[in-house]
Amino acid sequence: MAEHPPYPVGLRLTGRRVVVLGGGQVAQRRLPALIGAGADIHLVSPEATPSVEAMADAGEITWHRRPYAEGDLADAWYALIATSDPEANTAASAEAETHRVWCVRSDDADQATAWTPATGHSEGVTVAVLTTDARGRDPRHTAAVRDAVVEGLRDGTLVAPHHRTRTAGVALVGGGPGDPDLITVRGRRLLAEADVVIADRLGPRDLLAELPPHVEVIDAAKIPYGRYMAQEAINNALVEHARQGKSVVRLKGGDPYVFGRGMEELQALTEAGIPCTVVPGISSSVSVPGAAGIPVTHRGVAHEFTVVSGHVAPDDERSLVDWPSLAKLTGTLVVLMGVDKIGRIAETLMAHGKSPHTPVALVQEGTTAAQRRVDATLATVADTVVAQDVRPPAVIVIGDVVAVGPDGTAA
Repeated sequence: MAEHPPYPVGLRLTGRRVVVLGGGQVAQRRLPALIGAGADIHLVSPEATPSVEAMADAGEITWHRRPYAEGDLADAWYALIATSDPEANTAASAEAETHRVWCVRSDDADQATAWTPATGHSEGVTVAVLTTDARGRDPRHTAAVRDAVVEGLRDGTLVAPHHRTRTAGVALVGGGPGDPDLITVRGRRLLAEADVVIADRLGPRDLLAELPPHVEVIDAAKIPYGRYMAQEAINNALVEHARQGKSVVRLKGGDPYVFGRGMEELQALTEAGIPCTVVPGISSSVSVPGAAGIPVTHRGVAHEFTVVSGHVAPDDERSLVDWPSLAKLTGTLVVLMGVDKIGRIAETLMAHGKSPHTPVALVQEGTTAAQRRVDATLATVADTVVAQDVRPPAVIVIGDVVAVGPDGTAA
């Protein structure tokens, strides 16, 4: 038997009796998949781990609290033998053979009639890997192959095109703060499957170079606006390409709903009857400070953080930010899009009671190879920005967390 490879097959176990002998770590690892398959699971074991016991308490499995006995496998479709008693395992394996029950043995794979593959899942696809080398099975190699395939499917580096007609639509994808590795797995997969990508300037540009040649990449900043405002033109472009039956990705920096105007795009698509998927992204408001060594919260220093837009000054009638109230908060203030307004922001905060000595950090092009951090205080930040030539994009962090060192104490 060892000279021939196993025959791979997917068992449909919904409602069918499955017997698991032994309630230890092997059962703990295997039971969730069997439960997920809808099997009628009977566990035979005098003892079980706390996790397995919790499955029984929740009614997910039926637990017979005793050792294996002849006849336990008579009506089973599938059996997992994983007790610590070699004699019981051998006897159960023999019974499985008699009743023609496919049987997995954790202690001796060569004596089993079935092997459990290393499995992984990605968007409706199950990847199952078995070692077929007659010279010996290598579980670590098998798991590594599984992980490589699943990871490739998830991040889009292993592209498996859909050959059936796909539903046209738009995905609003948050690309994260800039480092291409910080986009979500789902976002990267949707990028790999796109026909058209409409990208922001602040999106992870390196990912665009990985797209197949047939993908049309459109720079949102260069869409002809004509009589439309910029956002209206982008909305129209999304609708137009989706109506052509294409899969469209709107690649945005950070998160689509954190000062990204994602809801405006979703509303335009909904009005046009275009299906839309929103994929959250890692917001620069927390990730960029973190990449620069700044925690936006820290025990004993800051119990809250507030994220505000600085694209309009505090004295601008269009501003919706309650700057006087922000000045009274003791937590962390994160300002996005505020480099050119930071002087007036600092003046307003100090005018309403914020200490001039409050630490400030400006992190330019965070998470990218060009990242740099510039430190100042509220009193000095306006001059520091000019002297250090700080330019957008930059995340501004205001508060005592800026001075917290890696040892957990204020610098």
